[in-house]
Amino acid sequence: MAIDFRARVEVGVKTLSSFILKGGERKDALIEGWTSIKNIKDPHVTEITEFAVDEHNTQLKGSLKLEEVVKGETQVISGINYKLVLQAKDGTADNSYEAVVWEKAWLKFRKLTSFTLVKG
Repeated sequence: MAIDFRARVEVGVKTLSSFILKGGERKDALIEGWTSIKNIKDPHVTEITEFAVDEHNTQLKGSLKLEEVVKGETQVISGINYKLVLQAKDGTADNSYEAVVWEKAWLKFRKLTSFTLVKG
């Protein structure tokens, strides 16, 4: 649910604040670490994944069709990075891809930062 992602951002900001206030001594800061997405069927995760496929198709004039989200992780940065493994069909070929999308929800900003074929 979207609330879970907002809560994760708030936790990340609080952790970063704590890290800064303690002079950078904390080693367990959430910033820059990847966390598994527990519910990959969350509508927001689906929306981010659809954005990734649509953006990839726009950039490369492709025709991939999203089949499913296989797994995902988030990373709190200046916003949230979503690293998603997805199944997509290109004609008759069904392949796995890894997409990374950077989102700053409060600015309504999204950017596809990578989209690669997962081999084997």
